[in-house]
Amino acid sequence: MAGSSGYLDAASTEPPHPAARAALLDALDSAWADPARLYGTARGTRILLDRARARVAGVLGVRPDEVSFTSSGTQAVHLAVLGGLRARRRVGSHLVVSAVEHSSVLHAAELHERDGGEVTLVGVDRTGRVDPAEFAAALRPDTALAVLQSANHEVGTLQPLAEVGEHCRAARVPLCTDAAQSLGRAAVPAGWSLLAGSAHKWGGPPGVGVLAIRKGTRWRSPLPDDEREARRVPGFENVPGAVAAAAALEARQVDMAADAARLSALVDRIRAEVPRTVPDVEVVGDPVRRLPNLVTFSCLYVEGEALLTELDRLGFAVSSGSSCTADTLRPSHVLEAMGVITHGNVRVSLPRDVDAADVERFLSVLPRTVARLRSDLGVTSQ
Repeated sequence: MAGSSGYLDAASTEPPHPAARAALLDALDSAWADPARLYGTARGTRILLDRARARVAGVLGVRPDEVSFTSSGTQAVHLAVLGGLRARRRVGSHLVVSAVEHSSVLHAAELHERDGGEVTLVGVDRTGRVDPAEFAAALRPDTALAVLQSANHEVGTLQPLAEVGEHCRAARVPLCTDAAQSLGRAAVPAGWSLLAGSAHKWGGPPGVGVLAIRKGTRWRSPLPDDEREARRVPGFENVPGAVAAAAALEARQVDMAADAARLSALVDRIRAEVPRTVPDVEVVGDPVRRLPNLVTFSCLYVEGEALLTELDRLGFAVSSGSSCTADTLRPSHVLEAMGVITHGNVRVSLPRDVDAADVERFLSVLPRTVARLRSDLGVTSQ
């Protein structure tokens, strides 16, 4: 894959999958017309859009009419959360979310609070995992919606979504999940009523999200009415993007088991080797119940931004801290909620076809890079 050597930031965005690239190029020529019109070219575009919807629905295990394409994963999250809340206003205005959700969920929760709603944050343990019993205890008769991610975007911990879903079902509260990090990398979770995903996270094109709403789940758009995407998503459909997204997701699903085994072994090596070769390091996240491709560690006495800059100079693209809000330079809310070191952290997330030699090269340069930065600060490792 040209230009991706040293790229270890797949949690931000996965390099384009060849299946997506081929499908996108073809669809740009064959699926550019308005799928809402009735003439032949438009009907052909509509057929391709519906096929893409059916392919995504097949991976998710839902009906095609339960799937809509959005303009991004963030838009899918916002529509899921705010639409779920709006549809159940008669029940109440209480929202339950985990403390380690992506900023897109937390920003939607902040908007809900500004509009008079109430939000309960459920904490996590030191691995970043919620306790299903604690989550269940937060549900109330006036709870309109609960939100729990399928896997954490910073530390890779898988959440007990099926167990939490059982509690929500018993309480008659819809459960919304942000599955952006797990789709294409891990089995589709169970227990959700609404699901949001982002195509560029699984090797599809940017600018395409997926919103799935199971039959029987009450949902009402928080936006002005628009006839597109079954009145769930406003604006002209990005049909070539949807076609490419579906192709990439299907391809990832086919190869998922083999990819997961290979990537998980490489992550295991990083989890074992970094503490052995770099003093004063804490590897965070659940060591077992985790995404196969993601590991985060924190290096004491080193600024995360300085370490990333130096690693970039050496040819490695990795992330640090709250990657979704890195421009704010605020400590990671995820790491703070876990009660682990928020300083000097590095997130390594492996793309599906990462070269094992890149991982070995990363492991070889990391110790002396950390040592040099510590030395510049006058810190000498014991």
